[in-house]
Parts: sequence; C-alpha cells; structure tokens
Amino acid sequence: MTPTLVARDWAEIQERMLVPLYEAVYDRLEVGPGTRLLGLDCGAGLALLLAAGRGARVTGAEPDPGRRALARERALAADAAPRAADRPYDVVTAFAPDGCPDLAAALPLLRRGGAVVLAGWGPPERCATAAVLGEAWRPAARDALENTAHRFGLVPDGSGRVFCPFGYADTESAVRGLLSAGLYGPADPTDADQAEKELTEALHPYVHADGTVWLPNLFRYLIARVP
Repeated sequence: MTPTLVARDWAEIQERMLVPLYEAVYDRLEVGPGTRLLGLDCGAGLALLLAAGRGARVTGAEPDPGRRALARERALAADAAPRAADRPYDVVTAFAPDGCPDLAAALPLLRRGGAVVLAGWGPPERCATAAVLGEAWRPAARDALENTAHRFGLVPDGSGRVFCPFGYADTESAVRGLLSAGLYGPADPTDADQAEKELTEALHPYVHADGTVWLPNLFRYLIARVP
C-alpha cells in the first residue's frame, strides 16, 4: 500500500473515529471565536475543521507529508512542524494517543495560562482495539498524561474520559483504517498481506451479523496550563 493511499484511508476511514474526543475537549475549553488553536500531529485536519467551524483561528502541524497535503486540500494552514503563524496561541492540542514529539517546540508559542490538551487510550480492558492489536498494542502508563505535563512544567487543570467507538462498514474498511493509523504492523513492514490477514482474523469476534465492525474504546484527555 502506497503512502498516498494510506493517507487517504486515514482521512476517509479512521480520522473521524476520534470526533467525540475532539468535541468534548472543545466544549470544555469553550473553543470559539477569538480562540487561536494549534493542532499538533493534526493528520488530515478534521479536528482543525471542527474547531474552525466553531469560529476558532486554527493552524496545524503534521509531519506526514501525505496527511499534511490532505489538510492543505481542505484549505487549512498545515506545516511539517509548529510555526508561529497566530502566536501566541490560546490552545495547543496533542490528540495523537502515542505521544507528540513536537510539544517542546510548540510550548514557546503558547500564551501564559494557555491550555495544552494531551490525549491517550483508556485502560486496555475498556478498549476493544487492544484485544485486536494483541502484541502490537502499546499501552501507556496509568499516569502517562500527568507525567508528560509535569515533565514540561505544565500544571494539570482537569481531565476527562470519552467513549470513542471505532465503527466500520465492513472488515476490509476496518483493516484499512487500523493500518492507516499505524496502530498495527508485522515485524517486517513490507509484509502487508500478512498484516491484513492477521488483522482480519483478530477482528472476527467484533463483526456483527450485518458485516459491520464495532470496536468500543475509551479515551482519556488531560488539560494542562502554562504557569
């Protein structure tokens, strides 16, 4: 599967799975007109579009060139790394559950008292995706979000849990979506056929009678402030 197709699968299948998380965070922070928001690892820009729809001024950073190109197709300002387009920002989001290497570069662009949003998976027993991924699952420590906040000198200011089910029209879509997210891969990354076969088998318990696939997951977010 080419990088372009993987990016398309992300935008068309997988990216929407975290919409409940995006909306819950925006509601809590009252994102709206006047909010200057920087989205780290912004993917194809869906989270930025939702914030812009609330009236926020948004900028994104996305290291993957395929996803970044798709964000730009949506007329979003997206670069490879954080930039000072609308500094100082009021909110910096890091929704990617596997951490965000650009956080250190983004913090100097955030105003004093501004909010940093960190997100991650909930407990494995509350995430069906953990069972599907098996040994490929990368569980985070229980206090990983708080530890990240403290490491960067941020002050925790509330947290929450959000139900984010991964729902797919069929098994093929589920496989494509999970692969596009980089959540699963065989030891040899060139062995795409083996990865697809293993994922298809692992998804079998979650396939409904109508062929749809439903993976209930719980995500957690932490809001931290720049002192």
